[in-house]
Amino acid sequence: MELGIGMFGDLSFDPATGKYSDAGVKMREILEQVKYMDEVGIDVFALGEHHRPDYAVSSPEIVLAAAASITKNIKLASGVTVLSSSEPVKVYEDFSTLDLISDGRAEIFVGRGSFIESFPLYGYSLNDYEQLFDEKLELLLKINAEENVTWSGKLRAPMQNQTVYPRAKNNGQLPVWRAVGGTPQSVLSAAKLGMPLVVAIIGGMPVQFKSLIEFYKQEYKKAGHDEDKMQIGIHSHTFVSDDPKVIDGYFNNYKSQMDRIGSARGWAPFTKMQYEGGRSEDGALFIGNVKEVADKINYMKEIFGITRFIGHMDVGNPSHETMMRSIELFGKEVKPAVKN
Repeated sequence: MELGIGMFGDLSFDPATGKYSDAGVKMREILEQVKYMDEVGIDVFALGEHHRPDYAVSSPEIVLAAAASITKNIKLASGVTVLSSSEPVKVYEDFSTLDLISDGRAEIFVGRGSFIESFPLYGYSLNDYEQLFDEKLELLLKINAEENVTWSGKLRAPMQNQTVYPRAKNNGQLPVWRAVGGTPQSVLSAAKLGMPLVVAIIGGMPVQFKSLIEFYKQEYKKAGHDEDKMQIGIHSHTFVSDDPKVIDGYFNNYKSQMDRIGSARGWAPFTKMQYEGGRSEDGALFIGNVKEVADKINYMKEIFGITRFIGHMDVGNPSHETMMRSIELFGKEVKPAVKN
């Protein structure tokens, strides 16, 4: 099983100045952190796309390309590319370029995303929300599989015997994962297409997702895909420290981001009880010491049969020093405990 780390490039808000922390500083910290992930043996780095003031990264592929030049082994993925408001040709071009720079380490996680800011930003209508994704996924997968593309849809101009360059290293093909939040229709689509699946589990109890993942396995096999090639991952909020005070204090970082997002969605303020409930054995927060986090990941492996776990590790913009320590513990201690 592969262990990875995911980030969105969270920025903290300073009420005194009314400003968010510096995006440039954050990006340079991310690059230093990814370099260290590579050194301590993390398998995958996944970087999300957002178009909001509280996140630093709107173009993951550019940051990942910078990371490619300072790393050797770690896989570099978007987490996620908001495909509904992206151009599939450009997505392939960007990630095939990243793939060549990194010598075959690029991956794409495609999803609808959890925010809608990119739709008006790029001139798309939310009335076409479902159709945009379905059409663009069809086109991206066709570009990925075929050198000469002929395709037509309703929301984008057709392509007639056109080739998209450059081609990725592995016969022109990139690993393209389907990232979902728990919608059965999305899981069914991924299974029928034979796509690797990554499920975001950030609340409640992970065991509640067991039937969804079993549904994916059932439909994947029913569609005739090779069971040996099936890949399933989960992506969950994660933080590791050997200092109980750091874990207790991380609640403030976590609450600040949850409340900022929740204020626009009508959520009640995040509480310490929710935090501790999430950290409990059955909760969805992989936040704690090495043993607590490793035991919980092993439990996920047991109940889901996952092949990849992505620990989303920068919620609420913890300090660079605590992030580096969390990465160190995740790579040097959690990973061996899970592998063994």
